[in-house]
Amino acid sequence: MSTFKVLQFNMQFGQGWDDNDPDHAPINLDQTIAEIRHHDADIVLLQEVEQANPGGVQPNPPANYTRLRAALTGYDGFLSIRKPDPRELPFGIGLAIFSKTPLRDTMLRDLPSPPIEFEFEGETKTPTDRLLIGATTIVGGHELRIFNTHLLAFFMLKSSSEEHNGQRELVLEQLRASQGATLLGGDFNVSRHESLVRQFSGAGYNTVQQEKITWRRRPYVLDHIFYSRHLRTVSHAVQPTPASDHHILVAEFEFTG
Repeated sequence: MSTFKVLQFNMQFGQGWDDNDPDHAPINLDQTIAEIRHHDADIVLLQEVEQANPGGVQPNPPANYTRLRAALTGYDGFLSIRKPDPRELPFGIGLAIFSKTPLRDTMLRDLPSPPIEFEFEGETKTPTDRLLIGATTIVGGHELRIFNTHLLAFFMLKSSSEEHNGQRELVLEQLRASQGATLLGGDFNVSRHESLVRQFSGAGYNTVQQEKITWRRRPYVLDHIFYSRHLRTVSHAVQPTPASDHHILVAEFEFTG
């Protein structure tokens, strides 16, 4: 294998997009699965795999992940959902990595959120923590470390991750500790993405693209695939999809040495 393809997708627990009523668009996991399978990526990074239940009760078994595993034949998979929290809102939770080659050395790390107060449906809330997950695989005879994350959307709380940079720093700590070929995908929820790109570039990680919008609700580049110096981008594309409020980001890589 001279090159390999990576797919990055916040799947919004299978909820599609409706221009007229996006908040109440129907859930159609078959559409989500079809989109993922269409790209035939070697590595798939997903955020918001499941929908949170009231009171922070964890889905058991995780219904969407169970269906994804059954549909994505030929892939190894790893799912992690952040620890139960009664503050959980009815949005997407859960990170997954799928790979056509076996995954090993899986890990997860909690990314604490600061106690910023905000209003939701007439009540004062504070945000739940976020998560970083990782795994290692062998691609074309090369070892590859893979990370996946979904950071807090500070811009939705009238704040910024430049002011509260703890989650970004914890992710960078993991990247700096990775010595070989490394990929990090995710929904970084940074509205002013230039600061994120500069920060990660300073640690030796570049993003495959920062020009095309990846979120339908606002003109932001929220989704990225960062890669270490051991890899080279061969191609990349932002693919609009009706299967989520996020577009799909795909990139093809080769090893540099």
